[in-house]
Amino acid sequence: MTHIENADRPARLSAGHRMVEGVRVVTLRGEIDHDVKDQLSEALRCEDGAPPRIVADLGGVTFMDSSGINVFVSTHQQVSGAGGWVRIAGAQEAVLRVLQLVGVDAVIPCHPTIEQALTN
Repeated sequence: MTHIENADRPARLSAGHRMVEGVRVVTLRGEIDHDVKDQLSEALRCEDGAPPRIVADLGGVTFMDSSGINVFVSTHQQVSGAGGWVRIAGAQEAVLRVLQLVGVDAVIPCHPTIEQALTN
């Protein structure tokens, strides 16, 4: 697993990724806000040439504001345009509520587990 951390605030957000049957699984931990939006964008970026398929594991994310929402929507638009998809897995109740309030769950599928996100 590769880890990307913000050197100024390492406890703020950590992101790791691994490949599972051609799907990039990005595991995020911490808080997602304006200060880490660039780090989040970098963690979600796929550059291998194949249609990008990404599962974002939000099980370790305790807070997300509109900056994180914007990054996910932007990533979804880019990935969809390239013939791929983005799915969200394991969001904690508070984060899932934010995703639902702004309607992200109607655009980006949200699943309770990584396994479900990988197979649906």
